[in-house]
Amino acid sequence: MTRQLKLGAILTGVGTGQADWLSPEIPGDASVDIDWYREQARQAEAAKFDLVFIVDSPYITADSAPHYLNRLEPLTLLSAIAGSTSKIGLVATLTTSYTEPYNVARQFASLDLISHGRAGWNVVTTGLEGAAGNFGLEQHIDHGERYRRAREHVEVVQGLWSSYQADAFPRDKQRKQFLDPSRQHRLDHRGEFFSVTGPLNIGRSKQGEPVIFQAGISESGRALAADVAEGIFAGVDNFEDAQAYYRDIKQRTQAAGRNPEHVVILPGIAPIIADTDEQARLLERQLHGELDLNKALAALGRPFNYHDFKQYPLDQPFPELGDLGSNGYRGHAEHIKQVAREQGLTLRQAALRFATPFSHFVGSPQTVANEIERWFVEGASDGFNIRLTAPSEFAAFTEKVLPLLRAKGLFREEYSHDTLRGHLGLPVPENRHAQAPALSIAV
Repeated sequence: MTRQLKLGAILTGVGTGQADWLSPEIPGDASVDIDWYREQARQAEAAKFDLVFIVDSPYITADSAPHYLNRLEPLTLLSAIAGSTSKIGLVATLTTSYTEPYNVARQFASLDLISHGRAGWNVVTTGLEGAAGNFGLEQHIDHGERYRRAREHVEVVQGLWSSYQADAFPRDKQRKQFLDPSRQHRLDHRGEFFSVTGPLNIGRSKQGEPVIFQAGISESGRALAADVAEGIFAGVDNFEDAQAYYRDIKQRTQAAGRNPEHVVILPGIAPIIADTDEQARLLERQLHGELDLNKALAALGRPFNYHDFKQYPLDQPFPELGDLGSNGYRGHAEHIKQVAREQGLTLRQAALRFATPFSHFVGSPQTVANEIERWFVEGASDGFNIRLTAPSEFAAFTEKVLPLLRAKGLFREEYSHDTLRGHLGLPVPENRHAQAPALSIAV
């Protein structure tokens, strides 16, 4: 089968933009309404999307976006969604900086069994420095240490997922044998950050173990992605940068001894679709024109640990921030600094620019479909993670853009698998204690 697009839907309730929640289509409590999430997930599944994705972070302020202020915990949420869907993948963000591997392994293994092999874990190290105060620490963990911890954390989790071989539970009532002890394995991990004995008290699912995602764009993030990621959500602003990022990750993956085809890169996008290109660009300008500058400044501060940008002159060049942001969302913070410097942006321009980033996916359905095809065919992505806001906007994509992509042979008509690994064309990981070769799913 020829290579096909992979598509995810980012479910964000009332939205992460400053005005998303004002849409008459979005209930004011959407971020805590399980029925709302179930309906969005069912619509994404009806469109044959590969996965739905739940973002998360463990720190907020009064300036946080509406969705961040009041939202359901991701794994609890996806466990509820699992019961009202049957094919679509279920991916959640969970930090390695403020969790223990045993709990993470058990939670995701449970979601994987509940969903019959549809779980995925988006590994993050937490960029918000204020999160430390929610976990009994005086200061945020250093950036380099966070990534060393993340690599070991994932190693431990994956080791725990191999606690039981496939035939560990004969469940033979006549012989009164529930477990074959020779098929249960302790981990006995002793590392820089974790000491974990094991075994985990839950077995593997039909897809072996949950899919590992990652979204780093800093040097440390890219290195971690090359070592552990099977899917990558990191986004970049333009086609050329996306191509460069795509090449870099694939090359790093190969250098790490892994198959680059087993890492799918899905940058996040928020398409703006109208009947014509002119109408879509007008809609985009209207969205820019409605921005509240004070809220845009607050949003600009988030990658810099909610730095107060209101203290600077609005129409002077973007301020010199030194290494501010280096211990937070480093990749994002450095990107903002670089763009502001290279484009000579004032603070006002930078705040508005990053409150609603320029999108290449704006136009008629044909224009958006063509741009998606260009990124996919010319080595900028393996697909996209599409942000869901108002239902009508998602419907415009699924009802007007997807048929064009299907006509090009770029996206599936029906599911051919029922696990997340199956959808993404990823191999089933071999249990480290098994002797048989790993299974691989043909795509």
